[in-house]
Amino acid sequence: MDARLNYLASPAGAKAAKYVMSAGKALKEAPLPAETQELVALRVSQINGCAVCIDMHTKEAAFAGETALRLNLVAAWREATVFTEAERAALELAEEGTRVADAATGVSDDVWARAAEHYDEEQLTALVTMISFMNMVNRMNIITQQPAGDYVPGQFH
Repeated sequence: MDARLNYLASPAGAKAAKYVMSAGKALKEAPLPAETQELVALRVSQINGCAVCIDMHTKEAAFAGETALRLNLVAAWREATVFTEAERAALELAEEGTRVADAATGVSDDVWARAAEHYDEEQLTALVTMISFMNMVNRMNIITQQPAGDYVPGQFH
């Protein structure tokens, strides 16, 4: 399967991709636990059906030491006992922040309050930015049908 579009082949696309990659790098350096970042990136990508991001974040998380059990249970985190309360709050925020069209109110006050119990303002900023960033990248990849399966951990670092 070939992608519909190669962002780097276009001057405008290459310039935008440079900034997108820079934003992704800045998020990696945010004061949000790396495990939480990868779980959130994976869950948002699962919801959106972005195969290339699922491939990337599953491999990055495994390379960083995440267990196969936890990675396999991300899609069913509510019923799984392997996630901390903080991770559960982040995953819940990620789901509501991704499924904004499914709820007239967007992210509920209850979901926000649960996240705020576990993360300070700087971490919440990183979490909200990560959720938004992943939604943008997922959409770019889905629209252009970027193929999945060949990602190598650290490829974009």
